[in-house]
Order: sequence, then structure tokens, then C-alpha cells
Amino acid sequence: MKLRKKLIGDRNFYKMVLGVTIPIIIQNGITNFVGLLDNIMVGQVGTWQMSGVAVANQLLFVFNICIFGAISGAGIFGAQFYGCGNYEGVRNAFRFKLIFCAALVVLWTLILWLGGQGLIGLYLNEGGENAAATLSYGYSYLLWMLPGLIPFALGQVYSSTLREAGETMVPMKAGVIAVLVNLALNYILIYGKFGAPALGVVGAAIATVISRYVECLVVALWAHRHREKAPYMEGVYRTLKIPMSLVGQIFIKGSPLMVNEFLWATGMAALMQCYSLRGLDVIAGLNISSTISNLFNVVYLAMGNSVAIIVGQLLGAGRMEEARDTDTKMIAFAVGSCALIGAAMAVFAPLFPRLYNTTEEVRRLAADFIWIVALMMPMQAFLNTCYFTLRSGGKTFITFLFDSAFMWVVSIPLAYVLSRFTGIPIVPLYFFCQAAEFLKCIFGFVLVKKGVWIHNFVAQE
Repeated sequence: MKLRKKLIGDRNFYKMVLGVTIPIIIQNGITNFVGLLDNIMVGQVGTWQMSGVAVANQLLFVFNICIFGAISGAGIFGAQFYGCGNYEGVRNAFRFKLIFCAALVVLWTLILWLGGQGLIGLYLNEGGENAAATLSYGYSYLLWMLPGLIPFALGQVYSSTLREAGETMVPMKAGVIAVLVNLALNYILIYGKFGAPALGVVGAAIATVISRYVECLVVALWAHRHREKAPYMEGVYRTLKIPMSLVGQIFIKGSPLMVNEFLWATGMAALMQCYSLRGLDVIAGLNISSTISNLFNVVYLAMGNSVAIIVGQLLGAGRMEEARDTDTKMIAFAVGSCALIGAAMAVFAPLFPRLYNTTEEVRRLAADFIWIVALMMPMQAFLNTCYFTLRSGGKTFITFLFDSAFMWVVSIPLAYVLSRFTGIPIVPLYFFCQAAEFLKCIFGFVLVKKGVWIHNFVAQE
């Protein structure tokens, strides 16, 4: 009975949690669902087109995660500033995100423009016509995606600030509008409908870029037109100056988080490169698996974001015991929910790859990868909520050790050795690399239970 009271909340608790979580789930779910349809559309064109886009998106994923890291470093301050009613603090956090993200856009545009071909080539180990075709499709897609880096970054600056202030509906609506635009344009531009030319992978890139401009415009216009609901946006562009004391604090607490996100994303790219040594079929299978998995993963990812928002605001308001109790119940809720979702995902695993116009070998590999992801989902839910718990209290160096340091010290060396020095097939290799993260569960449990994250770091601002 005592354990039940500790892990399970009342009706008001779940109403509060779902009020924050469901809009994020809907937004990310629709985004990933349209991403699935986008992936299927490209997959209908051909396996090599699908593989080329998958590799290019792996590189773009690193940029996306760097943006998330940049906004998250300032975002932990934004949530606590809003929790204690300091709107000027929220504005300064916004300005920091804006400047930092602008610098990242310039840097990554140069990297992908000048070095994109070489980076894609790292994943193509078979040689021959298939590899050459995959490289050509991937690089064309990458170049056409570059204009979309600007609206993506700016849109994330606005959306993250709104979410930190508890406004999750507007980013959700903007995301829904954007993905519908993306879906319609994909159909027209990939296949050449309604008199448009059939552009294939280039059409998919153009559709994505246009949809990102739409999403950014919707969320920015709402933020500036509804000052009564977003008072912290009043005068946000009057100056770009930020108090140096705050800049210093954001760098102290945020730098480990920013570096962590970059190392984690590059680590994921490195893992994919290790897996790619088993052949182009593996890239295609992993692409299908990750696209399907992303659709189901939105629940535990949204729960993690909700922890950052809800627990961060409670810490900023000085309600420490309530923050601890709320966090425990949210972690239990995330794990329980994802156990059910993982079971459903496992049941349908063999059916998803049938949606793609590819070989039986690719479909078999994709189904096996999906089963592994489904098995690991409760563990990933626990790890994700532990990560955001530590982050909400500003323990960003610990999250660095918890996340990317583990990947580069354990997961990547394991994948490197197994892929290069053994003949182990790709499916057990993939399983062992995923299962290694169970060690993080022990680490995360101890840190969260000890309460090292219970800290209000904006009280003095």
C-alpha cells in the first residue's frame, strides 16, 4: 500500500501530467507518423534512394540534436525562471538560444555543404554501382535540405520557450500544420502529381524545407500576437544583450548538456557506421526500424520533456518535496506505459516492413531490429526520465556522464570490436549494444533516489 501510494498518483496528478504530455505526444507523434509516410514514399521509389536519404538524415540528426542541446542548456534556466515569475530571465534565456543557434546554423551549413559527400561515403562499405547510387541520392537530398536548417533552429527556439512556460498546445498545432503541408508536398513532388515534375528524393527534401518554414512562422506569429499568454515575449528583441553573470551560469550548467547532446548524436552516427560494415541491407533495415520505432518512442520522449517542465517549475518555485514525489510517480508512469506500448510494437513488428518496396532480407532484418527496440522500451523509458530528472535540477555534468560518456566509453567500443573483429551477425550484435545500456539503469536509479538533482539554481537571479 505504501509502495502504491509512492508510485501511483491520484486523478489530479495524471490530469496535470497528461495535460503537459499529450500535446507533446500528439505533435511528435504526428511528426513521426508523417516521417514514416515520407520514408515509405521514398522507399517506394527504391532501396538505394531510401538508404541514401537514411544516411543523409543521420548526419542531419546530429545537427538537430546540437540545436536541442543548445536550447536545452538555456531551457533549464527558462523553466525555473518562469516557475518563479522572472519574465526578464525567460527573455534572456530566449536570447541566448537565439544567438547560439544562429552560430550552429552557420557552422553546420559549412560542414554539410563542404564535407557532406565524404561523410556519407563513410557508411558505404560495399563499393560498386549500388554504393555510388546511394551516395548520389544521399548527397542530393542533403544539399536541398540545407535551407531548412534556419527555420528548424528558429522554430525550436520559440517552441522550447513556450513549452518551458507550460504552453504545449501551440507548438503541437504548429507541428500538425507543418506535417500536413509536408505530407501533401511529398505526394506531389516525389511522384510528380498535379502536373509537378517527379523529383524523387529532391522532392522529399523540398517538401520538408517548406514545412519547416511554415511551422516556424506559425509558432513565432502566435508568440508575438498573444502577449497576454506569453508576456515574456514582450520586448524580447529590443536588445540581444544578456547579463554576463547569466551567460556564465548557462555555460557552466549548460555546456555539459550541449556537449553531451553533440557527443550523443555523433555517437549514434558512429554506431550506425559500425553496423553498416555488415552491408547496405543493414542500413536499409535500420532505417525502417528506426522510422517505426520513432513513432512509438514519442511516449517516453514526451514523458521526459514533461519531467523537465513540471519538475523544473516545482524546483524553481522552491517546492522540493513535491518535486521529488511528482518525479517518482512520473518515472513509474513512463515505465508502465512503455511496457504496454513495447508489447504492442512487438506484435506488429513483422507487418511494418511489408509497407516498403524492398527485398525480403531487408524486411527480415527490419523486423528483428523492431523486436529488439520493443523489448528495450521500458528500460529506455526509465533511462530517459532519469536523464531529464537530473537535468531539471541543473546536474548537467552528471547527465553528460550518464548519457554520452557512457556511449563513447562502453557502447561504441563494444560495437567497434564486435563489428570489426568478430563475425557475429548483425542482429545479436545490435542486441548486445542495446542491452549494454542496462548498466545505466543502476547508475540512474541511485542518483535519482539520492536526490542529488533537488536544487533551485535561479533563486539568486
